[in-house]
Amino acid sequence: MSQTLRALPVGMFGAVMGIAGLGLALRPAVALFRLPSWVSEFWVFAAAAALALLLAGYVLKLLRHADAVVEDFANPASLGFCAALPVGMTLVAGGLQPYALGPARALWFAGAALLVLMQVFALARWLRGGLELGQVNGGWMILFVGGLVLPSSGLPLGFTQPSAWFFGISTVAAPFVMGAVLFRTLFGPALPAGLRPSTFILLVPSALIFANGLALGLTRSPLIDGLFFVSLPLAAALLLSARNFLSWPFGASWWAFTFPLDALAVAAVRFAQLQPTPAARVLAAATLILATLIVALVLVRTLLAFLGGTLFVPPAPPPAKP
Repeated sequence: MSQTLRALPVGMFGAVMGIAGLGLALRPAVALFRLPSWVSEFWVFAAAAALALLLAGYVLKLLRHADAVVEDFANPASLGFCAALPVGMTLVAGGLQPYALGPARALWFAGAALLVLMQVFALARWLRGGLELGQVNGGWMILFVGGLVLPSSGLPLGFTQPSAWFFGISTVAAPFVMGAVLFRTLFGPALPAGLRPSTFILLVPSALIFANGLALGLTRSPLIDGLFFVSLPLAAALLLSARNFLSWPFGASWWAFTFPLDALAVAAVRFAQLQPTPAARVLAAATLILATLIVALVLVRTLLAFLGGTLFVPPAPPPAKP
């Protein structure tokens, strides 16, 4: 099958999250490790470019294939990934803050408002019931736990109170949504090959409740530190389970690897700032290198797939029953 705009998945906005998240993770690392500023700003501007291109493509998809866009938002299995758009918008806004404060604040506010609208729509849809366990996936966490991400960009932009509201709501929702996703992963039908990378989203709550909670003024305690420490064996287990990921079918879902590793790096850098020991610095450097390598790998493979005409290809129809 040939590449088509109709097959542009809304989950592709995960690329914006992964690239922008890396840029924001590297900003504090520039001071911590005395790196040149371009190390972080390259990814910031790459994320802005990715958002502009993907948004233009998705608007064009809406104009030409409105039914396919409706399906993205109507299908419980894909609805969660739709939230990658508003969350990605807020991350890009944080990246642009030093360069264009007014437009960056407007972009953040638009992303935050769109996220709320999507949450209300999804909750109303799901409260009607009729969901199947196989439709639960890590994308649900982007939708309902995405508020944990917003302080990363909201605080530098001056949105302290809205950031706290989103953070608080998502912190309350995190155990329930994470529990549903974990239950489905452990006891539900096997994840389709294309959704396997979404298990990495399980890393985000503990890492960002630690990092952004402290940024919002939570008092450091063994419980708060424990959220960071629990992220480390979880990350190791996820990496071990994905050790053969290069043999997995490539697609937009591979971007689900990226932002969770960015979040882990953010938490590790924050820990190294608070606990300036050689071991903490090594851990921060290792997580940043890992996140950078994975984002670069997925970006290169995405560009090659797009240029080769294999990125936006409709799924093959199921075989006809005899």
